[in-house]
Amino acid sequence: MKRPELSPRERKRRKQLLTATLITCIAAAMIGGSLHVMDLGILRLHEMRAKASYDPADMQQHIRAAGEEIYVQEKHEEAANPLPIYTPEEVKALLTPAQWKEVGSMVEIPAGVFTMGTNSPQANDENKPEHQVRLHAYRIDKYPVTQAQYAQFVAEKRYRPPLNWEGGKIPPGLNMHPVTMVSWYNAQDYCAWAGKRLPSEAEWEKAARGTDARRWPWGNGMKPENLNTYYQVGHTTPVDHYPAGASPYGVIDMAGNVQEWVADVLAPYPGSSVPGTVFEAKVVDPHYKKGAAELEKEQYRVMRGGSWKGDPFSTTTYHRNYSLPNYASDFFGFRCAEDVPAGKRK
Repeated sequence: MKRPELSPRERKRRKQLLTATLITCIAAAMIGGSLHVMDLGILRLHEMRAKASYDPADMQQHIRAAGEEIYVQEKHEEAANPLPIYTPEEVKALLTPAQWKEVGSMVEIPAGVFTMGTNSPQANDENKPEHQVRLHAYRIDKYPVTQAQYAQFVAEKRYRPPLNWEGGKIPPGLNMHPVTMVSWYNAQDYCAWAGKRLPSEAEWEKAARGTDARRWPWGNGMKPENLNTYYQVGHTTPVDHYPAGASPYGVIDMAGNVQEWVADVLAPYPGSSVPGTVFEAKVVDPHYKKGAAELEKEQYRVMRGGSWKGDPFSTTTYHRNYSLPNYASDFFGFRCAEDVPAGKRK
């Protein structure tokens, strides 16, 4: 039986109905996809909270990040009554002779050219562009400065202990962990006491990535088993805990654990197209200390290596983080470097 031919009006009506049905299906799919992404995000947030070392609702009771504890840190640094400190005998007993020798070792980095920075479109603008840098030979600490090493400094110089040392002593079990709660000024003072200096940003990066422009100290692929980052542990780890994460030169713990102060002021790389305002220190609180005008004279100091708290991609060898030099936090640390005299270079 032959179907009756549809009128033009009926064809138009059915076409409109089909179009409306398609639009409704597409919209439903988009909404469903968005809800799925939101659900995944909520699950990820809960997962990160579960890995945190305390309930985020209690944030005000913890020293969690640099900006949150600047007032507490300043009060601690300027306190009139010094805390008790270690005796030389107590310091010596913090590590075994073999451990003291190991954490005190340095690695010589040969002179030459290396690739600094990156052109990766996924990288932060301040990490760009990739460029070539030539360095003289130098030595850099094999490990970040440990709590025990910092205790030596505190005892000998009668220097104020870090804020997280209760009663002026290292928290139990952390002797071989990197020292934290240290400002750029604290790190500079320690290196000077040790007869060394903070490494330059370029020195730190070459020691971490070598001359083949690798993304991480061990190569170009992220390997979670090689570092402590993204709350996978929830706190710092001993500086010798990740030997597989060594750099091409054998320098340890240059990705994750603590992000490390270096000597440099944050500045654009040669050829950078990033606006200069990105590199200028921002006023967090105009009422802090002497006010906005005084704080604006400060300059950011560079930090490298990422941390136990940070995003895994902040642990790449070329990533630059930064902070005001008087800040300190439970994921800030450092290591020292020294020049190699011209006649003793390999």
